[in-house]
Amino acid sequence: MRRPGLMLYGILCYIFFNIAFLYMAGFLLGIAVPKAINDGVPSDVTASLAINALLVFLFGFFHSLMARQWFKDRWTRLVSVEAERSTFVLQAAAFLSLLMLCWKPMPSVVWSVDGVWALAAYALFLSGLVTVLLSTFLIDHWELFGLRQVWAGNNGTPNPKPVFKTPMLYRFVRHPMQLGVIMVFFATPVMTAGHLFFAVSMTVYVFIGLYFEERSLVREFGATYRDYQRRVPMLFPNPFRTLPRRAQSV
Repeated sequence: MRRPGLMLYGILCYIFFNIAFLYMAGFLLGIAVPKAINDGVPSDVTASLAINALLVFLFGFFHSLMARQWFKDRWTRLVSVEAERSTFVLQAAAFLSLLMLCWKPMPSVVWSVDGVWALAAYALFLSGLVTVLLSTFLIDHWELFGLRQVWAGNNGTPNPKPVFKTPMLYRFVRHPMQLGVIMVFFATPVMTAGHLFFAVSMTVYVFIGLYFEERSLVREFGATYRDYQRRVPMLFPNPFRTLPRRAQSV
């Protein structure tokens, strides 16, 4: 039996997330959005730090919680297995939107560059966005955002089992998507205290998330992934050390 409601739910979650992520790009650069990271009336620094830290914590806590297998096992008693990933995408978009909506500006300038250095910052930012997008397609963009699951649920077909592979960027770092996100966080011609707090705190969360993700990948792929860990850096590429071609796909 087809389930068009499930498919519609997955598509709406996917659209919401992409709107939130694209808004974040404008939010960080202060371009083409109604509220950017430095917009608003500055308040007490301590209060701003406390509110912003709480916003980052809420995003990171629920993002990490819903990614844990033990939580998925319990959560899918309430939500269908096919909708689980889309719901994860939905909450990520919701908490990211809440963070941007409620963010308190801390406008003290940490650095400011112009001319060729500003262009370099914008280029690095764009490179980060491209890295994130490309990384999703190199593995499985549609599975990552839940569309493959809701499509299978709509058609009554099983999802294919995960296959370990290391195409292109994944031969140089184990997590190019997260590397691209960090580039987006920090690449700006004008870095304020609030922007720096956002970049640092979200990067800390990235490392915490990767710690748990790596453990999950070891449980799923065993010795294959442990060998991959030994061969390839986690985030920052080493030009003198790449994955041999024979290990690109398992």
